[in-house]
Amino acid sequence: MEVEKNILSEATVIAEKSTDERFSLVAKTLAGLEEVLAQELRQLGAREVVVGRRMVSFEGNKELLYRANFYLRTALRILKPIYEFQCTNIEQLYEELSHFNWMRYLRVDQTFLVDPVVYSDFFTNSRYVSYRVKDAIADFFKQYHPEGLRPSVSTTAPQVRFNIHISGRNVTLSIDSSGESLHKRGYKVRQTPAPINEVLAAGILLKAGWKGECDLIDPMCGSGTFLIEAAMIARNIAPATWRKSFAFEEWKDFDPILWRSIREDISQETPFQHHIYGSDIASDAIAVAQSNIKHTGLGADITLERIGMEEREGPKNLSLVVINPPYGERLNRFDMERLYGMIGTQLKHKYTGSKVWVIAPRKSFYSAIALRHSTKEILFNGDIECELRSYDLFAGKREDFKREGSREKEPYSAKKELRGAREKSSFSDSERPKGNFEKSDKKRSYYPKEAEKATEEKAPTPRRRARIGERKASEAMPRTRFAQDERRRKGRAIQVFDESDN
Repeated sequence: MEVEKNILSEATVIAEKSTDERFSLVAKTLAGLEEVLAQELRQLGAREVVVGRRMVSFEGNKELLYRANFYLRTALRILKPIYEFQCTNIEQLYEELSHFNWMRYLRVDQTFLVDPVVYSDFFTNSRYVSYRVKDAIADFFKQYHPEGLRPSVSTTAPQVRFNIHISGRNVTLSIDSSGESLHKRGYKVRQTPAPINEVLAAGILLKAGWKGECDLIDPMCGSGTFLIEAAMIARNIAPATWRKSFAFEEWKDFDPILWRSIREDISQETPFQHHIYGSDIASDAIAVAQSNIKHTGLGADITLERIGMEEREGPKNLSLVVINPPYGERLNRFDMERLYGMIGTQLKHKYTGSKVWVIAPRKSFYSAIALRHSTKEILFNGDIECELRSYDLFAGKREDFKREGSREKEPYSAKKELRGAREKSSFSDSERPKGNFEKSDKKRSYYPKEAEKATEEKAPTPRRRARIGERKASEAMPRTRFAQDERRRKGRAIQVFDESDN
């Protein structure tokens, strides 16, 4: 009975704690965005920021917890660790948690859910881990609640969400302050198939250095995710402005006055002097993007146009270009190669002077773009492993763009070699390149005789070997009139060899 009184009294104290109390927090994110998230946290005033795998740990108070949920663009959820221990089997886990004071964080009239994350040889079934944690919660309330009541489980809309993380024998129990994933901003009223994750889109823009200091173009805008995220960054609008609720609003120590002051503060918003352009060849995608942009009220900053990338004009000013090409079962291999080839052609001829970022599945047709990338890295759009590449399209440097894999992967052509040699034969001696097979800075060039020699020494193709064999066979035939006629007939057909076959 004394234990019960202590537990009940402890549960009432938590609501009276000061908002200045600092505690440990964890922000979850997508793989590849950890450093971007860490920088966001430092800008919010977080302390002890430590980057981990798909997470960043930090220290803060209640105000920072609220601000992190409201302002972070690259976080998926914010967790507050509340209990840590070690165990090596499922029954130890149950025993430890059945004596934990759940009344500090959960009322009997609330619904809850347990999210398990397990990386351990001691626990191989994450679903069973979740099941036993629920048993521990239920048995605790049965034992310590005055009326023996217990909270219910909800898998669709839980009011309180717990996270149980097991790594080896180390167990961390956290309470989820976000509820639904923070990529669900609340501004999308409609969406196209396979849209890019909002957190990923914001992360790419931040990696690209987007601050609204130039125009931005998305020529394959889909539902408008890049456009809206870019406008919010440019105006410094909180990404959760349109979100209706957070899990921390159900906590016992929730401070509605503090939360209202954060949510209604627009003093951080900034003007945007440039413009954002989006286009798509699909009329239904443009309709979806228009609906979403209208819902945000950012229409003055964004212009939409139904037009294919190959038909639109290039930018007149310095611009940042972001592209998320369509992919998946909607396109076959031929369509993909043609699509990426078109993207490369348009970038090469219309977007010089711009910085371009392309995000697509890792096993895509990047080589068809035929431009040398400046950077590349692996990111994840949900469960899809993607590759993000950037291209610096410097004005006046178009001759520097080269196919990936360079010239050594191009098929050998004797005709091309001889053509280049003939063109060089009219040059003066001062214009001739020096040295054997020495390349100039801009294009390869050879002496004519050396080029001919190179074609002779080049290993013959199977087709050429067959023709040479036929020619030798005909030369060995008896020199009768019939044999001579047959030889002439075959000789006309062979004609030495056709260089185009090589």
